[in-house]
Amino acid sequence: MKNLLMKAALCGATTFLTLSASAAENRPNIVLIMCDDLGYGEVQCLNPENGKIKTPCIDKVASQGMIFTDAHSGSSVCTPTRYGLLTGRYSWRTRLQYGVVSGFVPSLIAPDRLTVAGLLKKQGYATGIIGKWHLDFQYQDPKTGKFIPKQSGWRAMRAYRAPIGTTILDGPTTRGFDYFHGNHDASSQDTIIENGKVIEHQDPIRCLPRLTEKSVAYIEERAKSPDQPFFLYVPLGSPHNPILPTKEWQGKSGLGAHADFVMQTDATVGAIADALEKNGFADNTLLIFTSDNGTAKGADIPGLRKQGHHVSAHFRGSKADIWDGGHRIPFIVRWPGKTEAGSSSDQLITLVDFFATASDITGEKAPDMAEDSVSFLPALSGQPIKSTRKGVIHHSISGHFAYRQGKWKLLLAKASGGWSSPTEGQADADAPRAQLYDMEKDPSEQNNLYLANPEIAERLLADLTSDIQRGRSTDGPEAQNDVADIRLWKNAPNADVKR
Repeated sequence: MKNLLMKAALCGATTFLTLSASAAENRPNIVLIMCDDLGYGEVQCLNPENGKIKTPCIDKVASQGMIFTDAHSGSSVCTPTRYGLLTGRYSWRTRLQYGVVSGFVPSLIAPDRLTVAGLLKKQGYATGIIGKWHLDFQYQDPKTGKFIPKQSGWRAMRAYRAPIGTTILDGPTTRGFDYFHGNHDASSQDTIIENGKVIEHQDPIRCLPRLTEKSVAYIEERAKSPDQPFFLYVPLGSPHNPILPTKEWQGKSGLGAHADFVMQTDATVGAIADALEKNGFADNTLLIFTSDNGTAKGADIPGLRKQGHHVSAHFRGSKADIWDGGHRIPFIVRWPGKTEAGSSSDQLITLVDFFATASDITGEKAPDMAEDSVSFLPALSGQPIKSTRKGVIHHSISGHFAYRQGKWKLLLAKASGGWSSPTEGQADADAPRAQLYDMEKDPSEQNNLYLANPEIAERLLADLTSDIQRGRSTDGPEAQNDVADIRLWKNAPNADVKR
């Protein structure tokens, strides 16, 4: 989908100046809804030919605002994306070099690191998170005062419920949020936390309805203090496994349980958008809809494809992969009077950029510690993004890196770097050690140009290496990664980046 905003060039410069000059005065409300495991092709308006799941509420938001067609999560799995969104920094700069976290250990976000919620709080915003945290915190036994150890094994973790009354001392309310209602991750949807305490156990099928109700209630409560702006972050746990559409949604899609769950998730987006409208917030609210990564294998991707539904649209791969299907995501912005209804942008952005954008919008200077974040505010008025960053870094579940610069994408992997076939272990023995694609001519990543264009591959590799070594990918004082050695080539044990 090409950029439809070129016609805004006649008035774009004036609009951008207005956005910047009036930002500190206006302080718009900001609502960010992030789905869990919703691929680019799951939203019908993004995939009209091969998207068979009806998503009328998301489509409506898109018709009222702007679609970004080249937006990416910070990773192709859950935790790293959440870290990048909230801190403006890639998660692989921390102890988390691959995979996701499972709780019961100190927060992945350091106590002294400012989050976007903390940044907005400094501007007088009320800040709330309703949904899935998935960034680690510790559970403290209410009787003994001791921290509850991590349960051994995935089955044990899924079966364990922290007792009601258990306290959380390093959760969201210690990382910039005034209010938290939700759970830690997909394995703990039955354990409901409010602020710093476990308050209830529930059937996991109630998770999505509960988050919907609480999000609407939060907006209604903010209407009692209309002069105070608010930031509401809604990281939904759907349509991630376990796939649990409620009875009223079961069978609605005609495509299976996953598609039913996507439709129910779409209805949640509609309920939040309606609540903004009913409470008089719609005109001064920046509403963002997105996802943390591509669709998971548990959705029965082959079965959906047989029915004509392509979860990643025309992009290759899905959740966990370094191919674009793993990390190219829906990203829709509605901001009445600021973004043009029915418009789109093909500029390259990442969820890590939300931090700098919030800073730019509100006038609160982003600290140097938001090392990888670039404001996409200019794009909202059809202007080019001004970036000191040479490229965007992608990361797979196994820690494989890719680097996107303009139309070129370099992948330091022989195959998917994730779960799709061929995996790294399935790759041909004589396959090139890396992949290089021209994303303008070959967005489905089929024609590997790595051996044919060594000079381009070397240039991108040098820029990627520099971005890792400097502790940041934007201009600013050199920063420190949290770990000394970051392994650049996962398929070459001796080719590490030293820091």
